[in-house]
Amino acid sequence: MKSAYLRYALATACLTMIGATAGAQMKDNAEKELNCSHRWHNDGSESYCEMKELSAPVTGHLSVDGGTNGGAAVRGWNRNEILVRAQIQTWAVTDSEAKALAGQIRIETAGSRIQATGPRSEGKAGWGVSFEIFVPHRTGVSAKTHNGGVSLSDLRGEIEFEALNGGVSLKRLAGAVHGRTTNGGLNIELAGDRWDGDRLEAATTNGGVHLEVPSDYSARLETGTVNGEVRVDFPVTVRREIGRNFATTLGKGGPTVRVTTTNGGVRISRKS
Repeated sequence: MKSAYLRYALATACLTMIGATAGAQMKDNAEKELNCSHRWHNDGSESYCEMKELSAPVTGHLSVDGGTNGGAAVRGWNRNEILVRAQIQTWAVTDSEAKALAGQIRIETAGSRIQATGPRSEGKAGWGVSFEIFVPHRTGVSAKTHNGGVSLSDLRGEIEFEALNGGVSLKRLAGAVHGRTTNGGLNIELAGDRWDGDRLEAATTNGGVHLEVPSDYSARLETGTVNGEVRVDFPVTVRREIGRNFATTLGKGGPTVRVTTTNGGVRISRKS
């Protein structure tokens, strides 16, 4: 009985240490970056910008829709609360019309979905909303944008992303992560000594890929391109190679990290 208890205690301690090691790699993001210092400018139109901050209920999973015009950035922090910062940008023929249009934009944070709603863009009048959202580290995220980038950092969970016209930044993530962008690059930063979770799969159709890997990282790495070059800034042993696609085992191996592009180059470098 005593022996069984000791085995249980040791196993629990090991799991706690693994979780603490993984969590230590994540940063506490508290600095607000999104603001109105950079506005959109449309020919023949006047622009207006304002910021709004709202809270949202803490849930295990969050869905973010950037709408037609707007980006989405979701960052993990140490607080058990969700802060939504919305950058509302409008444009119209006159300043007063652009400002009035901003008053018609509504930011919805009910349930687990965050999105903006407003009137239909017509002629020289239109609008867009970009989000900067701070959530607890262990939050799953689904992020979707049409004309805007996606940035996800310091999160662990079921994570999905989809962008049409915009780059994607993934930093210090864990769990099951997959998604793609059509027109935009992929910038990915790994952390720790192996992937903490199921796997990472990220792809782009038109754009380059840059993957930063810690020096002592263990994983099964798969990457490649159809039209472009693959550059690895450190020695690897290629296990499978077909044209510009290859697979290799880093360190002791582990979950799969797969990053690919169709039209663009691939660079894999050591994290400085």
